[in-house]
Amino acid sequence: MAAERRRRAAAELYGCLLRIYEEGRESIPEHPYLFETDVEICLIGGSCKSPTERFWNGNNMIYILQKARHNEESGLMEESKAEDAIYASELLPKESSGPVALSVRRAKQLISLFTMVQNPNMTHLKISELVVLPPLWIRCDGSDPEHTCWLGAEPLKAGNKITGINFYMVTCDGPTADKTCFANLEELKMAHKMKHHSSVVMTKGFAQYELIRAAAIEDTIVESESNIYVDITWNTVDKILETPPLISAATLALAEGLKTSVTEWPEPVESESAVELVQEFLTDLKKKLDGYCISGNSNETEKIKCDTAAVDSSIKSIFSERGDLDFAEQLWCKMRSVSSYQELIECFTLIIKSLERGEIQPWIHQGSSSLLSKLIQQSYHGKIEVVSLNGITPIQMLLEIGLDKMKKDYVSFFIGQELATLTYLDYFISTSVDLHEQVHRVQKLHHMLEIMVSCAVLLQFKHENLFPLTQICMKYYKENPLNEKHVFQLPIRPALVKKFYQNDHPEIWKVDISSGHGQKEVKTTWQVSTNPPVEHITSNNTGLFSDSTVNGSSEERMYFITMAKCSQVHFT
Repeated sequence: MAAERRRRAAAELYGCLLRIYEEGRESIPEHPYLFETDVEICLIGGSCKSPTERFWNGNNMIYILQKARHNEESGLMEESKAEDAIYASELLPKESSGPVALSVRRAKQLISLFTMVQNPNMTHLKISELVVLPPLWIRCDGSDPEHTCWLGAEPLKAGNKITGINFYMVTCDGPTADKTCFANLEELKMAHKMKHHSSVVMTKGFAQYELIRAAAIEDTIVESESNIYVDITWNTVDKILETPPLISAATLALAEGLKTSVTEWPEPVESESAVELVQEFLTDLKKKLDGYCISGNSNETEKIKCDTAAVDSSIKSIFSERGDLDFAEQLWCKMRSVSSYQELIECFTLIIKSLERGEIQPWIHQGSSSLLSKLIQQSYHGKIEVVSLNGITPIQMLLEIGLDKMKKDYVSFFIGQELATLTYLDYFISTSVDLHEQVHRVQKLHHMLEIMVSCAVLLQFKHENLFPLTQICMKYYKENPLNEKHVFQLPIRPALVKKFYQNDHPEIWKVDISSGHGQKEVKTTWQVSTNPPVEHITSNNTGLFSDSTVNGSSEERMYFITMAKCSQVHFT
């Protein structure tokens, strides 16, 4: 009777997994499916961030199984059938607290069912045409003595035939600062050899350091929300927590900018209103046209510096002063301090009247498509069109001259630093798209500038490293929308940033011990990390994590200790 129930459960699981897999070939399902009232099944595609990537990197598509989060008011739980594969999202509470793990016992049952339906020798299951399913990973609650947090199963195949299964077990403990809890590398290698009957093993190391934190401590730099990490890999590990050798391969990982704003303008330092500043500016231009000497306020015009709205002081320090500001750019520097809509109208009224009367003949850069630039060009011929300064027109006019100014500032920086050519920047400064898209592209330029400043100011990068990083950023932003959380990666030499991490504790340090080749390769991973390695287990889990420190000291870095083991079963 029990065998029959198990056979039926296996068939139902296979049917559910197969249906999800076939749907996923078209598009990854947005919602999880429910199996046997207590299990959610999610399909993760290649474009999704995999929660198992720290322990396993294989197929583009995997199943993630976890505990179903039921809405207690719903009666669907008792009525649901696995073969209906109903959306579990109907059973979710409105505010989800994140993924929930299954008991280790339940996870082992599911792994066993999955193994049955992927074993071609199980002919009594009467599966007409056996399909090789994606790997299956199950979130576990760590309730067993080993504190298991993941169980995984990956079918092995030759062609379309399943030849065996790889089983994975990930365990986690900590956080702890007690290094006596850390493994011994030679003991890890010996255990791997005995388990997998291998005489030769290879070791590969990985370490991740947060460079911004190290730089800030060393140089007492102002607080920054940047995240700059260096990921380092190397072959042949000699001891646990060793500092990576300089012959390692390193990749810089940059995420999020300096978080400076391009929408909030700084408080004006001038005591005069924007209208007064514009009036003085126009008066000076009129005197220049009439051949008179410019008043004492001319010094202020000469002092106008390159600005990118409300930029960080670090960015300002990298910008060089531009000496080719045209009328519209200088006007922007006066008008960005406007405090009301009415003041904005008064400013533009003064300007348009001066143009109509021919009192000024200002110089502007070629290529600007702003309404004000068109009016200025028309004024050269003694006649300008009538502009009604109502509705959003004055705001749009100010936005246009501000965008033009910032575009030229960014172009000046990237070309001046020899990081890009004007042709390559054309996408970001194009006026052939609407204003909303122009703003979006200027925001992209600003984010790239923040990244360059982070590397140049905090890490003292030179042109040879900033140039390829600029190309990576620009290529990404020509094809993707603004995303300040995107991680840009740049291969570098470890020596370039060694001074920032050589005396620092790593955020992650791990060693992979492997043997065999191809599908017969098996791996044991030992890792320590400052953050919990899995999102479904927190330090609130009683008995799993300890907050104790060595001798009552909290100076030592606290680490989570993770082990990932692999074993193989071959179907003969």
